[in-house]
Amino acid sequence: MNDPARVLVVDDTPSNVKLLADILAARGYTALTAATGAQALSVIERDAPDLVLLDVMMPGMSGYDVCRTIRQNPATAMLPVVMVTALDPGEERVKGLDAGADDFLTKPIHQAELLARVRSLLRVKSLWDQLAELSRTLEQRVTEQVTQLERLARLKRFFSPQLAEAIVSGGADDPLESHRREIAVVFLDLRGFTAFAETAEPEEVMGVLREYHAAMGRLILEHEGTLERFTGDGMMIFFNDPTPVPDPAARAARMAVAMRARVETLLREWRKRGYELDFGVGIAQGYATIGAIGFEGRWDYGAIGTVTNLAARLCGEAKPGQILIAHRLYGALDDAVEADPVGELTLKGFSRPVTVYNVTGLR
Repeated sequence: MNDPARVLVVDDTPSNVKLLADILAARGYTALTAATGAQALSVIERDAPDLVLLDVMMPGMSGYDVCRTIRQNPATAMLPVVMVTALDPGEERVKGLDAGADDFLTKPIHQAELLARVRSLLRVKSLWDQLAELSRTLEQRVTEQVTQLERLARLKRFFSPQLAEAIVSGGADDPLESHRREIAVVFLDLRGFTAFAETAEPEEVMGVLREYHAAMGRLILEHEGTLERFTGDGMMIFFNDPTPVPDPAARAARMAVAMRARVETLLREWRKRGYELDFGVGIAQGYATIGAIGFEGRWDYGAIGTVTNLAARLCGEAKPGQILIAHRLYGALDDAVEADPVGELTLKGFSRPVTVYNVTGLR
């Protein structure tokens, strides 16, 4: 049940105050009282009335002065004010309008008219209050949406736009929390890039990287991969996180084959410009610990584990155009790829030789 409306009666004549307060109380309103303008402003600040019945002629601050002060305060600018006067209503109405009054009553007070004007202005105030609440709610929603957009922009650095939006909307768990999952990891880089960067103009290097990143980025999004990072010509992408996907190993292989085909087109264009570059890939599958890595103000999304080291080492061993995979991944791919055995490679950081295959195509 709503609390009764609070009406402030301001008059320096006690009998007038009592009369108005009794009429209001009999109709269920809460009557607040003040004998001077200064007292009225104090009551308004303390008790936040819903409407003010304000006598015009008072010692010290007149009713006009009080009304102007009410209107100058943003917190009370919309507070309904009814001026009460025994003077010429025509002249006082003009002065009251200039001061910001909403309505007028002439002494002696007619009870039915008083209550009708109070009800009317309280309805208006209720509408203003609803509008103010809608405005506050809208402002809060805008603030929340801005926060969501900022988080969405941050997540889109790592995930596909669809997945980032699902995370922000609550359709997926927060991936930035540390967790463990089996993933397929793809490392790729350009062969000969270091030598190229040392001899080419910086603008040429940036042009190659823009073309390369744009082409690879489209394929990452198309295959729903997660870009862990890229450093110059090198990229690390993984599958099956932050949300599980069907056949992560097959997705990784399909993406790598598509990347190789796309890079072959780029290489032809680059060689026409005299750039001697090529392309190599390493893919591995295994468990990793995944989550946010960094510090306040600069977070990255990273995967840590032997699987990432293996993919990186395989990428480093890949000859131009090769996509190297370990024996375990080859078994997981089943009949999804065509692959030639490379043999056992001794990789840095691994105590035993690793049996490696080169993916030549998709079945």
